[in-house]
Amino acid sequence: MHIGIAITSSCESILLNSSFVPTPIYSQPHRASQLLRFSTRSDMDTAAGQSLYPLHRSKTIHLVRHAQGFHNVEGDKNYEAYLSYDLLDASLTPLGWKQVDNLRDHVKRSGLSKRLELVIVSPLLRTIQTAVGVFGGEAGGDGINALPLMNENVGDSGRLAISSLNSPPFIAVELCREHLGVHPCDKRRSINEYRNMFPAIDFSLIESDEDILWKPDIREKNEEVAARGLKFLEWLWTREEKEIAVVTHSGFLFHTLSAFGNDCHPTVKSEICTHFANCELRSVVIVDRGKIGSDKSTTDFPGKIPDGLDLPSDVADEKLPKNGLEK
Repeated sequence: MHIGIAITSSCESILLNSSFVPTPIYSQPHRASQLLRFSTRSDMDTAAGQSLYPLHRSKTIHLVRHAQGFHNVEGDKNYEAYLSYDLLDASLTPLGWKQVDNLRDHVKRSGLSKRLELVIVSPLLRTIQTAVGVFGGEAGGDGINALPLMNENVGDSGRLAISSLNSPPFIAVELCREHLGVHPCDKRRSINEYRNMFPAIDFSLIESDEDILWKPDIREKNEEVAARGLKFLEWLWTREEKEIAVVTHSGFLFHTLSAFGNDCHPTVKSEICTHFANCELRSVVIVDRGKIGSDKSTTDFPGKIPDGLDLPSDVADEKLPKNGLEK
């Protein structure tokens, strides 16, 4: 399933470190129109709704919600459990790890694991465990000079270490975290702790060791999550990689993607905007309709090589000699 997402504004300077504080979207009345252009049905190129875009102005993004965490289990029983510090930065359940194994099998069978150029992950335990379990190397061993993506038994998982060999690079990014504040399950650990657990993951875009974004008494509004999601997509477009996996959270995905699909058939809109199940993967396409990107095509060919006469027939009739008499 591929979904066109149009981003048309110039990329702004986006904070990718721990000093980022979300700004309510309602304080920026023109923000949405600057970020996106929502097409009406009359804008569609054909009656069936198809459009054509240059390949080099698109990216394929594979969106994944983390597998089941202990906070999901307790929250389903009693929503107030989300306020418990016993669930701080909750890890995956045994069922969650089975979901990871199932998705890993799928991405291998589909060939996706061989095409990925980058994995971006929210810096929380459940998302990182999901990301390395699905897209990492083999479990149980590593190369002599290769750091493991995950050490053995991280989060009391009972899992073997996961290799970084033959896997894409992994980068942790704060912009794709879950709702910030109030719920301890959404508060991250120190980056130093994560580095000890996941040695091969790149945490360099996160400048603050401690979590300074999460507040115990202020919960991020849905509009703020959506605005942060749009910032994340703008930053994502600046990456040179063309096929990227993003492992993140239900709320972040739902509120970010709900801004899209307004120019689509209702069935397509529902495919984009429904909530993700645990460990669900959906593939979408981001299209650069506003020439944000500067990359040149690697597959286009200019033609007319070697140089020579190459005129359309109607122009040729006007410019070429008639009956061989004109010069």
